[in-house]
Parts: sequence; C-alpha cells; structure tokens
Amino acid sequence: MPDEPYQTLKSHVAWHNRHYAVREDTVRYPDGSVGSYAVVEKAPAVYIVPLLDAAHMVLIRTYRYPLQRWQWEVPAGAVEPDNALEDAARAELLQEIGGRAERLEPIGSFATLPGFGNEQAYVFLARQVTLGPPQLEASEAIERHIVPIKRALHMALYGQMEDGPSSLAVLRSAPYLPDGGRLMEAIITETSVQPD
Repeated sequence: MPDEPYQTLKSHVAWHNRHYAVREDTVRYPDGSVGSYAVVEKAPAVYIVPLLDAAHMVLIRTYRYPLQRWQWEVPAGAVEPDNALEDAARAELLQEIGGRAERLEPIGSFATLPGFGNEQAYVFLARQVTLGPPQLEASEAIERHIVPIKRALHMALYGQMEDGPSSLAVLRSAPYLPDGGRLMEAIITETSVQPD
C-alpha cells in the first residue's frame, strides 16, 4: 500500500463557522474509484490535567448541548490562530476553572477525529494549580470539582468520564502523576476482584 493511498482531485469548503469548517473533497480511493470525502477542519486543541497537590486533581462537569446531558471532563479548548500551545493551555485553565499553574508540562498528543476530521489534541499536565474565580463564556455551563487523583483515574478508565479526549488525557497523564503507576495498578486490581 502506498504512503498516500488517497489522491485529492478537488477540494472546497462547503460550510464554516468560527469553530470549524466542513471541507468536501473529491478523491481517488485506494481501489482506484472516485468519490467524495467530507472532512471536518478544526484548529488544534489543548487538554489540561490540573493537579492541586500530590493527591488531588480538578475536573469539570460541563453541560453538552448536543448530548443534552452533563459530562465529566478536563479543561480544554481550541488554540486560537497564532497562539502558542502553552499560552492556549494557560488561557483555558484560567477561563474554565480559574486556575493558574506553577508548572505546565506537555505530555503528548493524539488525533480526536481521525475518521472524519483533522483536529490534533495536545495534553498538558498543570502542576501546583491555585484556584480563583473562573472566567466562563456566556455559552458555558461548567462546575469545578476537586477530586482525589485515584478517583479521576478510575472515572477515566471505567467510563464515568464519557468524553473520550478527556479520558485519554487523564490516562496519558498517569505515568507523570505522583504514584500514578501504583494507583493504576490498584484501580485495575480492585475492579477485577469479583465477590463470591
């Protein structure tokens, strides 16, 4: 299989707003046939895992209108054009939880929509976070919650945190957390023990 199995023959933006665009491409598929492929174009995003101390993390509960329900997540947001990733992470931390981090560490990235979009997410671990008043946008319904790190890992691993990118951000942070490996092992062991 060639490195580039798709050939773009034609491309145009079918629709856009300030958050994302839908691009429609005419492509030659790997089997040689021609068809269309819709791609959601989004700016890169940052996901921040905020640690208050060695035992506590800050999570948010946010109301997601498309799902019509509340979701557990980490602070996150799109990177504005010409904005550095770390600056975007600090801005989202301040906006969503009123947080300021003593240290911000990049710990990896991942694709959020690889089947139909190009958004790339960058994960930051925020250490020694202090909290002040959040600076929410008019469209945001967000609650700030301080939770034990072990509970946050459990929520991400076993589905109480349904937001995929937030779950992955929390789980990817485990090796960098105080006792993260031991906590993950304990969570897996505890949940695999079935009562008689």
